[in-house]
Amino acid sequence: MPARSRQPAPRAPAPRRPGFATADRLHSAAIHLLRSLRAEDSASGLSGPRLSALSVVVFAGPIAMSALAAAEQVRPPTMTRLVAELERRGLVERVRDLDDRRGVRVGATAKGRELLEEGRRRRVVRLAAALEALPAAERKLLARAAELIEELVKPV
Repeated sequence: MPARSRQPAPRAPAPRRPGFATADRLHSAAIHLLRSLRAEDSASGLSGPRLSALSVVVFAGPIAMSALAAAEQVRPPTMTRLVAELERRGLVERVRDLDDRRGVRVGATAKGRELLEEGRRRRVVRLAAALEALPAAERKLLARAAELIEELVKPV
C-alpha cells in the first residue's frame, strides 16, 4: 500500500474581529524576535529547555518540582532529569520545603543567577544595537508599544 502524503490541515478563516490582524502580526513578530535573539543563548552552554527551566527557578524563587514541571509543561520525570543536569553544573540546588518537610524545592545558585543574567544581557545588547539603528521617533514608538504589550499581559 502506498504511503499517504500528509496534507496540511486547511486553515480556519481569520475571524472578523477588531484587532485580529494586529494580534496575528504581533504573535509572529514576537516569535521571530525571540528566535533571532536565541542565537545569543549558545554561549551559555545550556540547551533551550535547561535555560527555560533555570529562568523559572531564578525568577520564581525556590519552587516545587511539580510546579516547575507544570510551568515548563513537561512531565515530572522529564523535569527531574533537567534539574539533575542543572544541579550537576552547580546552577541550582535542592532545598527542603520549610512548609512540607517531605517536599523539596529547587532554588538557583549564585552561579545559576549569574549565567542567566549574562545571557539576558547578551540578548538585550543585541536588541539594543538593532534599535539604535532606528530613527528616534521609531524607537519612541516601540517603547510605547512595549508599554502597551506589558499592560496586555499583566496578571489581573
